[in-house]
Amino acid sequence: MDNSVTIFIGSKRRMTRVVREMIISKITRQKELKDRYNIFTHKNGKDEYAFSVDETILVKYQLRKGMELDSLLLNEIQYNDEIRKGYHRAVKYISSVKRTVSEVESHLSSKLENKALVSEVIAKLKEMKFLDDEDYAYSYVRTQRNTTSKGPEVIKRELREKGIAEPLILAAMEELSYEDQIEAAVRLAVKFLDSKKKESSRIILQKLEQMLVRKGYTSDIIRDVKNAPEVQAFDNDELAALRVQGEKARRKYGKYTDYEFTQKMKQFLYRKGFTMELIEQYLNELEMEME
Repeated sequence: MDNSVTIFIGSKRRMTRVVREMIISKITRQKELKDRYNIFTHKNGKDEYAFSVDETILVKYQLRKGMELDSLLLNEIQYNDEIRKGYHRAVKYISSVKRTVSEVESHLSSKLENKALVSEVIAKLKEMKFLDDEDYAYSYVRTQRNTTSKGPEVIKRELREKGIAEPLILAAMEELSYEDQIEAAVRLAVKFLDSKKKESSRIILQKLEQMLVRKGYTSDIIRDVKNAPEVQAFDNDELAALRVQGEKARRKYGKYTDYEFTQKMKQFLYRKGFTMELIEQYLNELEMEME
């Protein structure tokens, strides 16, 4: 008579042949994993390894030498042990960095094929308050507000990528006031303007707007930043900037004749955002220099 049954072991269904009524002959602690124990059964005159369990499972089911296990109890023990192993994996994953439910689900799903196990582990983590998407969203927004210059659109996109639900994102974004956004964006703008004095004011302001859009700021914020006193006070020496760009153009178009050279220079500098009046002034200076 076939005295064996099919059981679930690990993250997928494997065909493992076990005695219908197993009697534990020995229990030993693993050398490397001190909280795990090896369970043995006596077979062919010697103790043979049967399976291993977490210490919590050992205590919960009061496993001991001489204890008899039927197939149903064995399945239950091993299923719950898999939950414990999944739980330990998840705790290790979130121990150094705070994670969202979606991130932990994705991590566990790459390790465990049994979706029921993943759900059990996630439920336990939520129960232990190790996973809390609402708390995560609020903390994330506050951290970005206090340590970065990211605009609201970037922060919202990052929260979506982490699997946070839209209602939670919108609620958490209340932590980032309009005044906070203006303050951060103005700091960015001032730093940006200080590094762009070799270009025309028109091009600088265009690039400033593009930079703020990339950082996640809305058109309303950008408008108010451009009108901020710190930005309005930006004084760019247009002629000095034009001379820098003019030198680049001279090296590029120096091979052309007088008329072609003048037209090429005008077109180049106009595209760089300088006024025609200032370009004419520069070209007159250049002509006098070359005489």
